[in-house]
Amino acid sequence: MTRAGRDDDPDRFYTLTGGRTPVTEDFDLVTLVVSESAPTAGMTSEQVAILDMCRAPTAVVEIAAELRLPVGVATVVLSDLLHAGKITVRPPLSAAMSLDASTLEKVLVGLRKL
Repeated sequence: MTRAGRDDDPDRFYTLTGGRTPVTEDFDLVTLVVSESAPTAGMTSEQVAILDMCRAPTAVVEIAAELRLPVGVATVVLSDLLHAGKITVRPPLSAAMSLDASTLEKVLVGLRKL
């Protein structure tokens, strides 16, 4: 049984990407994307949706899932937005990197009290 949806049309993917292959140097699954501007006339519906969705930092994998696009197709669309200056990307911060040892110790003590 197949699920009907937008991801069933390979011709649509070719049209979205212009036949280009995924760009891997700027994006991985957990790269965070943030909108830097509002949508403008002439953008595709996917580009508009990405800019709306990424008002808060959003992972590439979440964008692809929300738009029901393969990650490779989503990264091509994201690459276009990045080169146009519409989005910025940043690697996710590791929670462990942002906490100091004393905070981690307090968490451990709290967990032991449970």
